[in-house]
Amino acid sequence: MVTPKSMSTAMNARLIGSGKETIILAHGYGGDHSVWDKVVPSLAQLHQVLVFDWSFSGAVKDLNLFDAVKYSSYDAFADDIIALVEEMNLKSSVFVGHSMSGMIGCIASVKRPDLFSRLVLVASSPRFINSEDYEGGFEISHVEQIFASIESNYDQWATRFASIVVDNNDPPSVEKIAGTLKRMGYKTALPLAKTVFLSDHRAILEKVTAPCTIIHTARDLAVPDSVPIFMQNKIKGPSTIEIIATTDGHVPQLTAHKLFLDVLDKVLIGH
Repeated sequence: MVTPKSMSTAMNARLIGSGKETIILAHGYGGDHSVWDKVVPSLAQLHQVLVFDWSFSGAVKDLNLFDAVKYSSYDAFADDIIALVEEMNLKSSVFVGHSMSGMIGCIASVKRPDLFSRLVLVASSPRFINSEDYEGGFEISHVEQIFASIESNYDQWATRFASIVVDNNDPPSVEKIAGTLKRMGYKTALPLAKTVFLSDHRAILEKVTAPCTIIHTARDLAVPDSVPIFMQNKIKGPSTIEIIATTDGHVPQLTAHKLFLDVLDKVLIGH
């Protein structure tokens, strides 16, 4: 079990660059901090950048840090990032959360608004399953098929999933995401997939008061175009939507990093 005293070591936390403002880069499901490698050098020229690995990441040395019961809720991840930020004595940071980390950042900002001056939600969604009044992108039958595929042949599923969420026109990025997924491992992947795909965090949006920038790509097969609009309408604080004009999918910091940086730079200058 991770304790606050060991959080920075356990989570492979590293500060890069210098500046008055700290940007926290939080990766999503099946990733690790290397998904930010293309954007960190540019960001670190003007800012202090914090990169880290969640407990489920294959880059974390201690495999016992991920407890499927504890992390059956995003709240546990939010508590981890709060503990990490406190340990590193960071104040009013900009939290950039990719995919599931976007909602984790929302929860953390509600718990400790003093720690986060702005949230940047990249390809994030509060709920992935469709309902009568909400388009999440997946039917429950589809999600159940995902769980069955993870259970029956995880490596094969990881390769296929990477090719779906990352455009095949960028083979190195597809290979990278497939690799980080496989390093995460089946034992972690299945319970975490259930946490991600079965969760519903729509209600938390109405409690988020931090200014938010919602970044979406022109084609994200994991997050329908209606989701950023839904999020903007529900978030209590000021929020804007930035569309990256690329069809390269769910991981723009990899597949369209220059366009991603353009949007992020605009956000940080305005901030």
